[in-house]
Amino acid sequence: VQCRLGGCPGTSGVVCVCSPRTGIRKALYLKRSHNNLYKLRLLWNRTKAGIGSNFCETRNSAPWWGKIMPKVRKPTHSGTWYTSDEQVLECQLTSWLLGVDQVEAAPRAIIGPHAGYRYSGKCAAYAYRHIDKKQVRRIFLLGPSHHVYTPKCCLSGCTTYRTPLGDISVDQAVNEELSSTGEFEKMGLEVEEDEHSLEMHLPYIQKVMGDIQYTLVPIMVGSLTAINEKKYGKILAPYLEEPENFFIISSDFCHWGRRFNYTFYDRKHGQIHQSIEHLDREGMRIIEQGDPGKFAAYLATYENTICGRHPIAVLLHSLQQSMQTFKITFTRYEQSSKCMCMSDSSVSYASAVVVLD
Repeated sequence: VQCRLGGCPGTSGVVCVCSPRTGIRKALYLKRSHNNLYKLRLLWNRTKAGIGSNFCETRNSAPWWGKIMPKVRKPTHSGTWYTSDEQVLECQLTSWLLGVDQVEAAPRAIIGPHAGYRYSGKCAAYAYRHIDKKQVRRIFLLGPSHHVYTPKCCLSGCTTYRTPLGDISVDQAVNEELSSTGEFEKMGLEVEEDEHSLEMHLPYIQKVMGDIQYTLVPIMVGSLTAINEKKYGKILAPYLEEPENFFIISSDFCHWGRRFNYTFYDRKHGQIHQSIEHLDREGMRIIEQGDPGKFAAYLATYENTICGRHPIAVLLHSLQQSMQTFKITFTRYEQSSKCMCMSDSSVSYASAVVVLD
């Protein structure tokens, strides 16, 4: 490996880490093996003040990994994707939640969107309104990777997720259990803080849970093959069966327009936005059937740009492999705008609940 960062040269088999902020240099020895040297990445992180910290990391979990990672994930999208003002955020979430009638059966999982709150905040309330916080002690949050490629699922390297409404503790014990399977990677801090599919759910989680003590298991889901979707579904299925565990699947639906390289339009359904809705609702209908094979066939046919298709597929496999029987019901569907011509664009949002049948 040849690595050069912060003016600190690395030699074969050695990764050198240099922090411009502290000037501290560390030489980290890696055994020359395919696993340890697999896709070694250089991640650049520059703060608003122009001072950055640079480091290298491997795609696998190296023993030194935790030593160079900060423990707190900051709410990097607050102030832009949603307000950073605690009182304003509290009022927004309360208003959206009170506008939804609660279902009778307490769900064990939900599907919800992850766009900016001005677009999807109201839609997300149709999932979060139904959580019974009294029985929840641990929340598994599965979101897609938008910025980096990985063929696996990734765990958090942080101990705390910070939100404008308070801090959330990451469940280190479950992280260790999942890591021990050898099937999970760990996120680098830049990756973890860049990924909005996880963060956009945190204020809602903190709001709904209130003063209840709970822990969080954030999982960034990569570009999984069908085989890996089934594998991760099997790993997570036993956790889904435990009533104190709750699963949140983060996903938007159709990203339509030239800027998304997706302009499927079936004119027999009317205007473009009506065609998009028909396409999305067909996918929602198939998801409600709980069959991952049918969902995969739907995606292969229409190539609908559902960004959380892999987390959804993992959930469907977990439900299918569970000893319990579940029912999926979609409770809300919205679009960011109504597309009327080919130059328009929109993103669709949907919420769903998963209850014991």
